[in-house]
Order: sequence, then structure tokens, then C-alpha cells
Amino acid sequence: MNPYLLLKWLHILSSVVLVGTGFGSAFYLYFVNRTRNPAAIAAVVRLVVRADLWFTTPAIVIQPLTGYAMLTLAGAPLTQYWLLWTFGLYVLAGACWLPVVWLQINMARIAAASVQSNAPLPLQYWQFARYWEWLGYPAFIAMLGIYWLMVFKPIR
Repeated sequence: MNPYLLLKWLHILSSVVLVGTGFGSAFYLYFVNRTRNPAAIAAVVRLVVRADLWFTTPAIVIQPLTGYAMLTLAGAPLTQYWLLWTFGLYVLAGACWLPVVWLQINMARIAAASVQSNAPLPLQYWQFARYWEWLGYPAFIAMLGIYWLMVFKPIR
């Protein structure tokens, strides 16, 4: 088996898992929030937290490892124009994602407490949901940019 092609397959697969899970989680949480139904929101946000733990986090680790390994095997320099932009966008996406995880964990806790006490979701939940949404836009755009760079690899 060709090690480079195996790494490439893992890299592509993990990028699909990373972006797919992120987009799917965002889609479901965004729309369930519009229902304002605490029980539905609690169930979805709990699953979003799990999806980040089970799928997104491993993909975040696999991406740079497989990318670096492929570059090393190919003898490609890490200072290529498209790679520098990729690194920057990856850091931007990560800088958005880390607070999003914190927000999601807290949103899950708040929603579960609302369901348990049979109360509406408090203002703090909606503030966190708004921050969560605002952080999602630049992260998603950064990931789209990374996909574009990986495919086209512009030299300048």
C-alpha cells in the first residue's frame, strides 16, 4: 500500500468529517433554536457537544498530522504561499471553534436545567446562542477557504 495515498485518503476523509459534522451540527442547532422549545433544544445541543467530542476533535488532530506527513513524504516546503494561508485560516477556524465548544457545553447545561425545572430558556442561553452563531460564520468561511486552497494550491 502506498503510504502517501493512505495519508491523502485519511486527510480527505477527516476534512469531510470536520466540515460535515460542523455544518450539520450548526444546521440542526441553528434551526432548533428557532423553535424556542427547551426540550428539543436540550436534546440537540447535547448531541452537538457529543459530535464535537467524537468526530470534530479527532478530525482537527488528524488534519495537520496527515497534512504534515504528506508534505514530508513529498519533500514539499512548508513555506508555500497556499500553505501559509491554509495555516492562518486553520488557526482562525480553531480560534472560533474553541469558544464555540465552551458555549455549546454551557448551552447544553442551561437547556438541561430549563427542561428539568420546566422553565423557559433564560436570556443567558440566547446570548450564548448568538455568540455561537457569530463565531460559526468566520469559522465556516475559513474552512471553505482552506478547501479552495487545498484544491487549487495557488502560487501567488
